[in-house]
Amino acid sequence: MKKSLLVLGSLFFGVSAFAQKVEFDQYTLDNGLHVILHQDKSAPVVVTSVMYHVGAKDENPERTGFAHFFEHLLFEGTKNIERGEWFKIVTANGGNNNANTSDDRTYYYEVFPSNNLELGLWMESERLMHPIINQIGVTTQNEVVKEEKRLRMDNQPYGQVFTEVKKNLFTKHPYRWMPIGSMEHLDAATLEEFLAFNKKFYIPNNAVLVVAGDFEKEQAKKWIKQYFGPIAKGTPVTKTKIEEAPITKEIKGQYQDPNIQLPMLIEAYRTPSMKTRDARVLDMISSLLSGGKSSRLYKKIVDQKKMALEMSSFSMSQEDYGVYIVYGIPMQGVTSDALVKEIDEEIEKLQTELISERDFQKLQNVFEKQYVDENATIEGVAENLASYYLLYGDVELINKNIEIYRSITREEIRDVAKKYLGKNQRLILDYVPAKKANN
Repeated sequence: MKKSLLVLGSLFFGVSAFAQKVEFDQYTLDNGLHVILHQDKSAPVVVTSVMYHVGAKDENPERTGFAHFFEHLLFEGTKNIERGEWFKIVTANGGNNNANTSDDRTYYYEVFPSNNLELGLWMESERLMHPIINQIGVTTQNEVVKEEKRLRMDNQPYGQVFTEVKKNLFTKHPYRWMPIGSMEHLDAATLEEFLAFNKKFYIPNNAVLVVAGDFEKEQAKKWIKQYFGPIAKGTPVTKTKIEEAPITKEIKGQYQDPNIQLPMLIEAYRTPSMKTRDARVLDMISSLLSGGKSSRLYKKIVDQKKMALEMSSFSMSQEDYGVYIVYGIPMQGVTSDALVKEIDEEIEKLQTELISERDFQKLQNVFEKQYVDENATIEGVAENLASYYLLYGDVELINKNIEIYRSITREEIRDVAKKYLGKNQRLILDYVPAKKANN
């Protein structure tokens, strides 16, 4: 049986390595717009997407929320697309579209039937060349963003966890605020400030265009040159790297949430850039500790000791730094200190003992599956191509990143846990129900 499983594992390894090879062409227009083309004729759909190298970290600390605000604002309309018509045009032509913003980048995309590639390219070129940014649009989207914040954060149970973690782990770097930003900052912003932000960051030489799916390459190149070629190159964006001093003493914090009845314990660590090998090792550590119900923390604290209703962790890697979070919801009568003790025991095991070969093989299988899943859809491939170019500086990682995970050793898992998960390097946050006012 054991031999059969090993054979099956090696077959899966070989098939995934071959089947998931993503072919692409890339080139750069004279105005600096980088273009990546991935042809896949397995389904009659095509994705047109543009990723801009602007996120929450690029904002003025007195004007947070601008990058996310633009995610909404640039659907308002253009010189040739009337206000309110963007989504109607997309749906009328059998497509769907969306956008999202992180600390590091903003991403827009459309998915159309393959005969509408030209339409998708024209619309994205319109967003870049002819956006209409006026007071009506700013006022409208200001209300939309406020409602989103109320819905997703202010009135959501545990909706302030990330806000509290970020502001405790970062004191200088702009990762210290959330992409949605401050409503007071957005209220205070002038139309001229929004226009200046657009002029600075929404330029072809600060973006990558990806076309993925069922299309003809030569025709796509002609349309790309036709619609994007005339857009003027902007002033190159210079980024200032802000470095945080290492955390050398445990940070203690508390937050009272009026939307919860059960407390949550959070342990959080500041970790290195997602471009580093250590960030990949931390991904593996996260999976080992709490990746599912067979993971170490869940099995011990939830299943065996019945000390918590939930235990989980995840490693959120970003361009400059990452954040590694372990969290649990203790059972009634279990203190946060008791939960910390149990978590620390498992982390200390990782720091002093090599994981078993069996656990190591399980980890490898998890990341093989993740690799397959990431590129299982044409939308996923398009976003990965854009991310690897813009954030990692290497498009080839869409095929090579899994090789880094495959080469990680048990010794590295032990050493990286020791390097980044020290008790003096973390935040302990007691996230508790808000105290009721006395009558």
